[in-house]
Amino acid sequence: MHRTVLFDTVSLLFVAVAGIVWYAADVLMLVFACILFAILLYDMSRRVRQWLHLPHWLALSLVVTLLVVVLAGASWLMAPQVSQQAGELAETVPKALQDLQKRLSEYPMLEQLMGGLPPPDEMAGKLASALPQAGLFFSGLLGVVGNIAIIAFVGVYLAYQPGIYINGIVTLVPQRKRARVREVFDELGRTLGQWLAGKAVSMLAVGVATTAGLALLDIPLALVLGIIAGLLDFIPYVGPIMAGIPAVLIALTQDTVQAGYVALLFLVVQLVEGYLLMPLIEKRTVSLPPALTIAMQVLLGALLGMAGVALATPLAAVAAVLITMLYVQDVLGDRVRTPSEK
Repeated sequence: MHRTVLFDTVSLLFVAVAGIVWYAADVLMLVFACILFAILLYDMSRRVRQWLHLPHWLALSLVVTLLVVVLAGASWLMAPQVSQQAGELAETVPKALQDLQKRLSEYPMLEQLMGGLPPPDEMAGKLASALPQAGLFFSGLLGVVGNIAIIAFVGVYLAYQPGIYINGIVTLVPQRKRARVREVFDELGRTLGQWLAGKAVSMLAVGVATTAGLALLDIPLALVLGIIAGLLDFIPYVGPIMAGIPAVLIALTQDTVQAGYVALLFLVVQLVEGYLLMPLIEKRTVSLPPALTIAMQVLLGALLGMAGVALATPLAAVAAVLITMLYVQDVLGDRVRTPSEK
């Protein structure tokens, strides 16, 4: 009877947790995004605290103030140009799709392959309607602003006093396991912090290189396309492809050869990042198994859409830490390295 009751209780608990995860997936993804931002702030403030020997609250305040000043300054300098180019991009992409279909219609085999695709205007409309739904919790333009505000404020609060929340979770664990749980939380913080630091460097490098390359090739909207490339570099493997499509389409409106140069530019940037920049970054940060990252992107993309794809890599880092420490080390007894250990 005791085993039956225990089995039924665990089964019901598992079903309840699975139901909560399924129906509240957007909220959970938003919470995870807040945690990521908090880890980034805490890691930056830790470095400032070590350099300047400041208390934590003062170092965090300095980091937040510096970020606000940098973002405000960049917005003041580039917002008019970015806004203008973003509007032109929304008008140019449908025209580029129409031009592409006209070019492909000259080849019978390709025309048959393209026959099942909707018209360019419909494709652009579907893309525009899908982008607002790519948010984490709220939808639409105001929802994007709401998501950013929630991530910013909750992230600052979590970074200010992370011990309160960690201690609250640790107290739910039996006393003999609390020290190990703290070790797991410490490793999660180090792994995600190092990954975020490396990814920030990579995104900045890709954005600058792409903008400069497109400008040298005399491609319209180089600034906004470079910003898109830098932001989408947050998503390994999938992001660069998504960033390259609009740039190639716009180049096709000028010349086929020019489009080839643009495709070559994105290929070179990604090769340099993948084989030169990232190995240098991963020596100081975290290296994640590519198969695990891609599998998480496919799984979470199918379940949660773009938000799942965007957060798949840090979730893969969390999975790697938990599997390594709680299963491989604790259950199997193998003393393998954790992702943050070099």
